[in-house]
Amino acid sequence: MGTSIDKRTKWSYCVGATGRDASYVLVSMFVLTYIQYTMKLTVAQFSVITVAMVICMIWDAVNDLMMSTIIENCHFKSGKFRPFILGGALINSVVLVAMFTIRPTGWGFVFFFSLIYLLWGMTYTVNDIAYWGMLPSLTSDPKERDSLVTLMGVFVCIGQFLTAGIVPIVIAGNAVIAFRTIALVIALGLIAFQTLTFWGVTENPRQDNKDKVNLKSMARILFRNDQLIIVGIAYILFCVGQQLLLLLGVNFFYFEFGYSAAGSLITIFTVMYGLGTLAAQFVYPQLSSRISRKRIITVCICALIAGYLLFLSFGYLIPMNVILLNATGLLIFFFQGLFSLAFIVMVNNTIEYDEYRFGERHDSIISAIRSFATKLSGALNQGAASLILIISGIYAVSQNISALEVEVGNGTLDSATALGLADGYIAGVLPSQTLTLRLGMVFVPLVVMIASYLIVSRGYKIDEKEYDRLVAEIEKRK
Repeated sequence: MGTSIDKRTKWSYCVGATGRDASYVLVSMFVLTYIQYTMKLTVAQFSVITVAMVICMIWDAVNDLMMSTIIENCHFKSGKFRPFILGGALINSVVLVAMFTIRPTGWGFVFFFSLIYLLWGMTYTVNDIAYWGMLPSLTSDPKERDSLVTLMGVFVCIGQFLTAGIVPIVIAGNAVIAFRTIALVIALGLIAFQTLTFWGVTENPRQDNKDKVNLKSMARILFRNDQLIIVGIAYILFCVGQQLLLLLGVNFFYFEFGYSAAGSLITIFTVMYGLGTLAAQFVYPQLSSRISRKRIITVCICALIAGYLLFLSFGYLIPMNVILLNATGLLIFFFQGLFSLAFIVMVNNTIEYDEYRFGERHDSIISAIRSFATKLSGALNQGAASLILIISGIYAVSQNISALEVEVGNGTLDSATALGLADGYIAGVLPSQTLTLRLGMVFVPLVVMIASYLIVSRGYKIDEKEYDRLVAEIEKRK
């Protein structure tokens, strides 16, 4: 059923994800930490940056859909997707280095960062939409598609883990220089891995749609697909829940265990993230071949409710045990990984649903919903995280630490002294402040993920049997 995929294409495509996701995690997970702990900004300046980031990410989410129409209408000799994959990686790497290297002060930084963050999102979109748009075009066979998503997910995890694991260890006490160096290394990695994808992937020949796609027709394609709307809304909510724990995780460990000691603990927790997500990649194909996606996501949401409530209870109802805390993280990340994989397959399956109903295939446009959901949820997450930090009073304390990091970066203070003073600031934080932070990390994700589950379990109709029927009918028509 569907087209097969050769090994060179499969591995070149999947391995290329490593550099992309290392780059994405540096910004999505740590840019708030970079601002919070290396720049001396007032609450007003920090708030303006947050608003600018939210606006940029909302625009970027819309830009994803616009970019998908550009790719849909462009057909180069080297392929439909490959030129955008490599070109996007090259320009995005330059912007990434500038983001963590150029450092005006005060309102000058607010203006600069707002602009560079906008450019980062737009340049990353060029690569992102092309890369994900290529995935469903490589094969329509459900087993091969599951295998491709799983293998790609492994290298996604490797890229994410390398960044998320190394950054916390090296930044405390030397944050300004460390962020600048890491950005340069990751930018070079992004170029290298996406060059591999460019040269290694062979795009399948395909019959293009007769009419050019414009914004009006793009809207028509999206809104006519009722299953895409349902799974798209659910995926946006899920991404909000999935990202917030990691986004605020650095502050959680700093203020629960101390600034000097938290680096290694954050890395261990990140190992749990990597192991949990990787385990999900390997387990998902076996699970999906035996039980339905609907049952998989039902088990996932029950496990996530239990995991998040257990995370909340540490230090209050049960002792703050590092081993149990990491085991809880492993549980949460594993089931979030399974949930996410099921969502990716469900989004991709709406491509064949649309082709079956309307006789047209729009890989780039429909696949862009995944990126749209990630960017829009990222905007909501950045706003929520910043609000939680300000309301809890954690941001005000972190600015004292930021002033120390700036001095270390300027060479006027040594790292050991800065770490000791930072621990002193954290020791004075009130229990109510850390509780507010924890509540934000737990209840916001639970509410939105439960809502996500209810929407998709009740409204999404393309189960395994129905998908096989759709693909068989499409093949028969050809």
